[in-house]
Amino acid sequence: MNSQAQPLHAGDRWSSGRPETLGGLRASGYAVRPVRDELRDNLIARLRSGAPLFPEIIGYEHTVIPALTNALLARHDIILLGLRGQAKTRIVRLLYTLLDEYVPVVKGSEINDDPFAPVSKYAVDLIRERGDDTPIEWLHRSRRYGEKLATPDVTIADLIGDIDPIKAASQRLHYAHEGAIHFGIIPRTNRGIFAINELPDLQPRIQVGLFNILEEKDIQIRGFNIRIPLDVMLVFTANPEDYTNRGNIITPLKDRIDSQILTHYPRSMDDAIRITEQEAHVARDGREVRVPQFFKEIIEQVAFEARKNEFVDQKSGVSARLTIAAMENLVSNAERRAIVTGDAVVMPRICDLPHILPGLTGKVELVFEGEQEGSVKVSRALVGKAVREIFSRYFPDPLRKRQRKGGEQEAAPVKAADGDYAPIVTWFEAGNRLELSDEMPAAAYRKALEGVKGLRELVEKLKPGLDPALDRPAMMEFVLDGLHQHSRIARDEADHVISYKDMVGSIFSVERTMRDEE
Repeated sequence: MNSQAQPLHAGDRWSSGRPETLGGLRASGYAVRPVRDELRDNLIARLRSGAPLFPEIIGYEHTVIPALTNALLARHDIILLGLRGQAKTRIVRLLYTLLDEYVPVVKGSEINDDPFAPVSKYAVDLIRERGDDTPIEWLHRSRRYGEKLATPDVTIADLIGDIDPIKAASQRLHYAHEGAIHFGIIPRTNRGIFAINELPDLQPRIQVGLFNILEEKDIQIRGFNIRIPLDVMLVFTANPEDYTNRGNIITPLKDRIDSQILTHYPRSMDDAIRITEQEAHVARDGREVRVPQFFKEIIEQVAFEARKNEFVDQKSGVSARLTIAAMENLVSNAERRAIVTGDAVVMPRICDLPHILPGLTGKVELVFEGEQEGSVKVSRALVGKAVREIFSRYFPDPLRKRQRKGGEQEAAPVKAADGDYAPIVTWFEAGNRLELSDEMPAAAYRKALEGVKGLRELVEKLKPGLDPALDRPAMMEFVLDGLHQHSRIARDEADHVISYKDMVGSIFSVERTMRDEE
């Protein structure tokens, strides 16, 4: 290829013809760009094309992603600051997609030496010896990303490097000789992106070791007069709570990180549902899985309730992993039932909701740590509040406002003779009760619900068009639980059997039991 040929770009997908030597690379007209310029140029191209920058990231379209875009355009090192489960690591691991698809490096180099500007002794000596015949290899962008979780036992040698006494002895090198260096993981990500997760967990003396990389763009090992310039972009993540619980980010290091970007939890129900749908394992071995919309909303509302609950430690946060695990548990219980009963469709029920608790209790940290049972009680209360909130979006309020003297209003239960719920409440007041098990076959479950007077008629009237075999029974149970959450009927739960009954009769029954025990 002569000097008049078009320059090669590392982002091109060549089927053949990549230069394999330094001379061939020169003849191709290839020009090496610094990492930050690669990111900037490819970001600009993606913006112009209208393609989404990070399609897997949901809910940050008008907050985090614009801030991140600005930082990349400015060629900044970045820290993502936010509570647990806010997609910080996911964002960091997608940054490499903005790098060129392939870049040339000196073959065999530990630190991805630029063939036109080598910095390691190995690459310098090889090019001096072989000249244009120096072998070149092409590094895919996925291999130009490195990551380390900060833990208290991380050392400078791990991150930057150290003198290798075995290498020095075997090659008869002085310890100050560059050839005796064993490079750490940051130099090995030269010409790429390196991320440190949970930065506050890194000991302060180790954080000091990052100063030169951030400011002077080089590394120094063991204090010897060896300075190796690096082309690496650093990205950090941190949880604000870690600043006081486990460590701190020292002030000089914070000063050297160019952009601090704050992340957040999903702010809308739609975004929250999209995240859970993207992440949760719901598809089950070819079986049809049907999750009604109101179930999706209930699961997400649990997290929204937790993030404002007085018993939940808000400094710790409520991870998006909570709703993912809850949805997976909900579907799994429905799947277990379908396997046992032979039902063709995996369909959640309200009586399956107690089975999401294992996905909640380990992810909800209480303000006051107490018995293990405490998180279970709080989680049950969160589920109840979520059901009540979502019920109010689908059905009329079972409590109505009545006028006081003076024009004020007060909440009062709807009387049995009033409103759409009257036949249902009256049926329970007559001493009837309904028992539902999470192990009931679909036909038995539907038949039991249709035995409640007025329940099917209410759902048909307010939610017409539902599948009578699947969606309508689930919605009917939703009505019963909504009435319970509004204190219109009572509910007991024992051994995964839920009983709905009259509220007043339930109170007297409890009083009689207490007297008998006395």
